[in-house]
Amino acid sequence: MPVQTEYDDTKAKLHRYLISKTDFIKVKDTLNDDQMRLYVDAAITALSRENDIMITLEDRLKLIREIASSVMSLGPIRPLLEDKEVTEVMINGYRQVYAQRSGKMFLTGITFDDNAHLMHTIQKLMAASGTSRRVDESSPYVDFSLNDGSRVNVLLPPCSMVGPVVTVRKFSRDISTVDNLVDLGTLSRAMATFLIAAVKAKLNIVFCGATGSGKTTVLNVLSRHISEDERIITIEDTSELRLLQQHVVGLQSKSVNIEGKGAVSIRDLFINSLRMRPDRIIIGEVRGEEILDMIQSISSGHSGTMAIVHADSPEECFNRMITMMLMSGIRLSGEQVRRQIATSIELIVYTELFMDGVRRIVNITDLRFDKETDRVSLEDIFKFKQEHIDPNGKVQGHWVMNKKLPSFADKFAKRNVRLPQEFMQ
Repeated sequence: MPVQTEYDDTKAKLHRYLISKTDFIKVKDTLNDDQMRLYVDAAITALSRENDIMITLEDRLKLIREIASSVMSLGPIRPLLEDKEVTEVMINGYRQVYAQRSGKMFLTGITFDDNAHLMHTIQKLMAASGTSRRVDESSPYVDFSLNDGSRVNVLLPPCSMVGPVVTVRKFSRDISTVDNLVDLGTLSRAMATFLIAAVKAKLNIVFCGATGSGKTTVLNVLSRHISEDERIITIEDTSELRLLQQHVVGLQSKSVNIEGKGAVSIRDLFINSLRMRPDRIIIGEVRGEEILDMIQSISSGHSGTMAIVHADSPEECFNRMITMMLMSGIRLSGEQVRRQIATSIELIVYTELFMDGVRRIVNITDLRFDKETDRVSLEDIFKFKQEHIDPNGKVQGHWVMNKKLPSFADKFAKRNVRLPQEFMQ
């Protein structure tokens, strides 16, 4: 049993005072952060006077910070979510909170009082996000997005054996342009020029990589170069895409209701989106049979499609798309499926999180189909070559460009998109 300190005793008295002697319960959800801190400060003053308690300035500030943060929606993890250098927060039950800063994971000193306190924070997070989704024993997992675009996943017992598990993947507003990505070392200036041209030429692009590798960030940034004249439909499980254009229609899948009915899948939304007169469709993540409808829509003329697939290389991405197509029940051979994907998808962009914490685009790959030989091949237009790791732990390397004419070069001419002469031979 942990030893009860004088500070803990004062904190417990303050809790009881707020609940029994003030209208704290009624007003707590109506106060902003500053108002909450002033309210708690006034309660501390009143408590110390009525009970003749001496509270040091250090303890007073700590009480204000902890009480206010535990009531506001972010709870004890507020400092982590407000830290711009922290990209991910992982809560494994009430006693263990990890965070990722600059690509490195570390155990923080933050804890919750108990699992009930953690559940209270989860419910406050969900309420603040405005989501209509729920999470409880009958539906023990949920995905939702915070107002700033950060993505939250919650998993509860009995599926979790350590108590409620919360993963928050923060949305960075500091990365909004291609220049930001170049400055961070995600890609070179030549790669940026090429990818912007590919978006303007309405190539069909798949972004792939592992979780947290930066693929969604790259897609978000490149989407800024879609013309304002286009009607854009986005389809996601959980809202992560942040497009700046005016004519954007966001669609989001829906899980089953309490009666086990009412589910709307990504595939349902994709099929419906084709009836919405889209100029461009962007899919937050392709993970199942919706790949069939996506490939067929591209084949029927819906160019400019952009999508995300979880994969560890361009080759693995291509193989995953084949597997998903075959699992959809389509009556085609594996070779026919390979051919159909290769004639629909032009580019695969693979991102990776390196050990120095830098997220880099490792491959920009041309998915080629040669009609004469009936062969499918993947040829890198750009590839990152790692040379060594310096004494500071930084990965050193450079990008190699292949100047071979890509299989989709005619699309640049068709859309009147010009690339610098040095790009192609």
